[in-house]
Amino acid sequence: MSGLFISFEGGDGAGKSTQVSRLASWLEARGREVISTREPGGTELGAKIRELLLHGDHVAPRAEALLFAADRAHHVESKIRPALERGAVVITDRYFDSSVAYQGAARALDAQQVRDLSIWAVEGLLPQVTILLDVPAQRGAARIEGELDRMEQAGAEFHERVREEFLRLAEREPQRFVVIDGTQSIEAIAERVQAVVEPLL
Repeated sequence: MSGLFISFEGGDGAGKSTQVSRLASWLEARGREVISTREPGGTELGAKIRELLLHGDHVAPRAEALLFAADRAHHVESKIRPALERGAVVITDRYFDSSVAYQGAARALDAQQVRDLSIWAVEGLLPQVTILLDVPAQRGAARIEGELDRMEQAGAEFHERVREEFLRLAEREPQRFVVIDGTQSIEAIAERVQAVVEPLL
């Protein structure tokens, strides 16, 4: 595929959506076709799954992992892979590393099994680069405005486990992950992200 696949990861309130938008604007100004998307919710089916996962009643941990994987499989097949094949830059707010951190580590499922499930769902499609915005869980929680979803309500201990797992994942795959201090200014983070992406264009 001739496109470029970039994922943003991090805990709730890390600033992913802001940086996805900043990066997309920067790339479009350079004449690139950009597809910005998110998980869950990047497709019509995904929006329905997102509603179930984030705003519905209790979901058993294994069912939660399977629903995320189902969303991801459809997302890749219907939106991400076609865009990459025509040469677009695809930027996603969350990808399978979020499942490993949230359902694997924080929900106490087997992290490797959760990862294997997602890899199977996406037929092995990995981002060329994964940008991890690292923010302490308590600081991220303080940034969230409005009504909290199911994940955001999970508590400080849960979100600290999520952060620790993200950092472990980055340590295991340094060739794919770039860790950026998410407590910096929006502009400083955006400049660092651009410096990471530019050599890949």
